Amino acid sequence: MNVRTRSSAIVGALCLTASLALTTASADESPAPRDTPKVQLKKVATAKNPIAGAAGPGGTVWVAERAGTVRVLSARGLSEPVLDISAETTTDGERGLLGIAFDKKFAHLYISFTNLEGTSTIDEFAVRHGKIRPETRRTVLTQTQPYSNHNGGDIKFGPDGYLYIAFGDGGAGGDPHGNGQNLDTLLGKLVRIDPRGGKPYAIPKDNPFVGDAKAKGEIWSYGLRNPWRFSFDAGTGDLLIGDVGQSAWEEIDWASAKSKGGENYGWSRMEGNHPFRDATEPENHVPPVFEYDRNGLGCSVTGGYVYRGKAIPALRGQYVYSDYCDGTVRALKLKNGKVTGVSDLQVSGGEVISFIQGSRNELYVLDIGGSVYRIDPA
Repeated sequence: MNVRTRSSAIVGALCLTASLALTTASADESPAPRDTPKVQLKKVATAKNPIAGAAGPGGTVWVAERAGTVRVLSARGLSEPVLDISAETTTDGERGLLGIAFDKKFAHLYISFTNLEGTSTIDEFAVRHGKIRPETRRTVLTQTQPYSNHNGGDIKFGPDGYLYIAFGDGGAGGDPHGNGQNLDTLLGKLVRIDPRGGKPYAIPKDNPFVGDAKAKGEIWSYGLRNPWRFSFDAGTGDLLIGDVGQSAWEEIDWASAKSKGGENYGWSRMEGNHPFRDATEPENHVPPVFEYDRNGLGCSVTGGYVYRGKAIPALRGQYVYSDYCDGTVRALKLKNGKVTGVSDLQVSGGEVISFIQGSRNELYVLDIGGSVYRIDPA
């Protein structure tokens, strides 16, 4: 996430249209094809700086607010906070409550936040009958952050039942400490742990760098700048990561559900498909499946989900994403890890900070200004 206002993104770009790139080639976006799914954004709630969310017990949707509160969205609307850690976090820079996730049985809730010192923290709560048990709270993992930006912070359980955690490169600009390519730090990485397998957690034995004395065993993949939002395809198990670029290129990375991990997505030697500051491309670089430049209104990719709901059949199987500054909701057609089409869904979610996948795989859009939308058929 780049903390940047929509107005600042628009200055100097009012007459430009966003240009998108299919795989390695850049191309101007053409008018929406006839088969573009027809959708609308239905506002279902207003929250206070909604920033992340997860499908919860009983078909509910749990919405995290940046300052440190969590509310439950149901057919009755948005509840009062069911969790409040606002006294334990701060919202300077890109900090705050940044992610929440339930395990598959809704027996535990995990939260990802930066504490008052700016340290990234993953805490666990037991859940019983759909309610948090505060007395069971424990800290699973912490990671010191040298700067207030590029915290990452997204958390998800994968199809394998393990908890995946996204960490940015530590912040500032240009990865000054070289964390993206350094396997001796969790910064700039996607991490994979078993939170219930040990105290405070266990490292899965099949993680790609287990046994490597020069690498952290928790690492699943690396070379990431700020993987603000990532997800797993509910249909295939494939992994998709929206990695925020430095100054020129936004990228979406993909890995097959059959991957054994270890992918190097290139940062900070690469920004998308392009060498960063005349660096040399790593031999094991895994290029993005999609990138777009900043010649238009975009400034910070917001990764979403492959749509697997039933309400919009024409959208099924497409990866839905947006951009924090541009706000337009778009979709990628994917086949075997290749992008075969790009659609502008002709709706704007404002300053789109995140997406939520509900219990029936319908998608919600979060505008950091407060609006919570559901993507419905038009």
